[in-house]
Amino acid sequence: MAKLVIVESPTKVKSVKKYLGSGYEVMASMGHIRDLPKSKLGVDIENNFKPQYINMADKKPLIKTLKAAAEKCDAVYLATDPDREGEAISWHLAQILDLDLNDANRITFNEITEKGIKEGVAAPRKIDLNLVDAQQARRVLDRIVGYKLSPFLWKKVKSGLSAGRVQTVALRLIVEREREIEKFNSEEFWSIDAKLMSGRRSFSAKLFGLANGTKIDTISNQADAKKIVAALEGAQYVVSDIKKGTRNRQPAPPFITSTLQQEASRKFGFTGQRTMRIAQQLYEGVDVKGVGTVGLITYMRTDSLRISEEARSAAGSYIVNTYGSQYLPKTPRYFKTKSGAQDAHEAIRPTNISLTPAMVEGSLTAEQFKLYKLIWSRFIASLMAACVQNTVAVSIEAGDYLFKANGNTVKFDGFTVLYEEGKDDEQDLESALPEMNVSDVLKLKELTPNQHFTQPPARYTEPTLIKALDENGIGRPSTYAPIMTNILHRDYIEREKKSLKPTKLGMVVVDLICEYFKKIVDVKFTAGLEVQLDKIGDGELNWIETIGEFYKDFDAHYKKAEVSLDGKRVKVPDVESDVICEKCGKTMVVKTGRFGKFLACPGYPACKNTKPVPEDEVKEPCPKCGAKLVKRISKKGNKFFGCSAFPTCDFASPGVPTGEVCKTCGSYIIKGVRGRKYCMNSECASRSKEKSAEKKNG
Repeated sequence: MAKLVIVESPTKVKSVKKYLGSGYEVMASMGHIRDLPKSKLGVDIENNFKPQYINMADKKPLIKTLKAAAEKCDAVYLATDPDREGEAISWHLAQILDLDLNDANRITFNEITEKGIKEGVAAPRKIDLNLVDAQQARRVLDRIVGYKLSPFLWKKVKSGLSAGRVQTVALRLIVEREREIEKFNSEEFWSIDAKLMSGRRSFSAKLFGLANGTKIDTISNQADAKKIVAALEGAQYVVSDIKKGTRNRQPAPPFITSTLQQEASRKFGFTGQRTMRIAQQLYEGVDVKGVGTVGLITYMRTDSLRISEEARSAAGSYIVNTYGSQYLPKTPRYFKTKSGAQDAHEAIRPTNISLTPAMVEGSLTAEQFKLYKLIWSRFIASLMAACVQNTVAVSIEAGDYLFKANGNTVKFDGFTVLYEEGKDDEQDLESALPEMNVSDVLKLKELTPNQHFTQPPARYTEPTLIKALDENGIGRPSTYAPIMTNILHRDYIEREKKSLKPTKLGMVVVDLICEYFKKIVDVKFTAGLEVQLDKIGDGELNWIETIGEFYKDFDAHYKKAEVSLDGKRVKVPDVESDVICEKCGKTMVVKTGRFGKFLACPGYPACKNTKPVPEDEVKEPCPKCGAKLVKRISKKGNKFFGCSAFPTCDFASPGVPTGEVCKTCGSYIIKGVRGRKYCMNSECASRSKEKSAEKKNG
């Protein structure tokens, strides 16, 4: 009889089956098969918080099939994902299939390769009930908070809202940053730059202070700046000191979940959700020409920087063979995993170093290739020698004042020959300075006073928010992407270019929860709760007692809030536009409906005038009737362009009409998200050719 191996994703089935051979039957659970009911709390508070799991309705045929397959096999191995959630899914499968929890029937694959799969099957173990308890504790905590606070928000603010234990803390960070920005008082200051010539080469030097070495902290106004410029009139610029040295730039460590999402956002504009979806595909397996179906990266939900010695050795050989022995550091580089991180998995790395991005490009989609190349390059670079720079700092005296200029040149490129980490903030880049000697007299080309103003802290972007959550211990690798999705979907925040800005609704929700459930949205408390969940997973804490302590305090605050707000409702302020209602003269306000934002008259119901938000109008007219086109959002959340005269005109398109007509079929030519034109008729022969070109170009 065959042995049954149950994985989570159907994508893995083919890969696992290929490496295990005919003695194994491989099936997929398609993720979770049991969960708490959606229609009620599903947690028996009075009975030690016992979860009331039910079989998921859409999984009933699959459960029947899995049971039948298990009965025919002489052994069942549960090979769900190698994390807490995967452990819990294995436990649920064991319950449904009536497997003995004392049997060694749990196996894990850190990588979907022949080596990873055979090693996993060769080392079965019991289901780790501590990990299951940790996952149950998280699920129950989140259910209690969500099912208690969400109805509270419905009654006190508006229907359809939700509150999550972790997502609300993320929202609080965004709201508090916005208020820092609002309260910020900008102050004027000035700098003075000198453009100088040494021989035929020019460079810039900044005013540092007085010639005696005293630094000028601030030049607060234009008058003071002009006095300094006047005092420098006719001054001779003389090199007074030159300091040369070297510095080493070390490579960034290999990716963990949070840093992968940050870097993919910086370099490609990927959302966290998109990054994790692509990474899941690379982990589960891709059909590579000449190789077959293989998982290209190790498990992508990890916060460990550990690297296997086998992978380190393979990378070292590749570096030496490709770049030379000078590109491999004399002492192997080890990265320290941060305190409190789980160390169950390695850092995210390629499973096979020899499968270079160039070798697999033809087998991957454009987005898969981008992410694989990023992961592969970062991993190899992390083990390469440091970049060595020659540095020079030049001091220049001019009358009673001192200017300074800094520059660098690359002595040895090291890891930068392959990869450099992206940055969240713009940084002043140093360039090479011309050769100079002490006592050289330099020629002044231009002396420029520059006005500046102190800047408020920057709004969070997706990568900087993920970084803040990671640094504060909020959430875990699997939660970053869902956090972003939830607070965007609930209209608590909006994107302004790349920045995350809280809406009026988001601010109201945070203020209300902060007032009555302060501990729930406290950063340190939430981080501490994550530590407690980790300790449950390690067998150091009892999950029921941990939840009991939490619930006792939470329930007391909940009851107090209900009494305090009995009969009261919090109003969400309208956002005023600069558009005047042409029917009644009132200033229109921005509202949000199921198709996105629109302008509405505040005089409703006396005046029912509505119109599209101005920025949602498209310059190109509707090609069908000539009316204005507006951006819309479908019920599934997809953006499209529709006619403002709907329902009179039913024109709708996924791209912006260009005014051109397709020569092949006569339909309209539209412009895709990356500017490439193609026919909007999905059945047109020219469509597949144009869309294919757009996909290839990323």
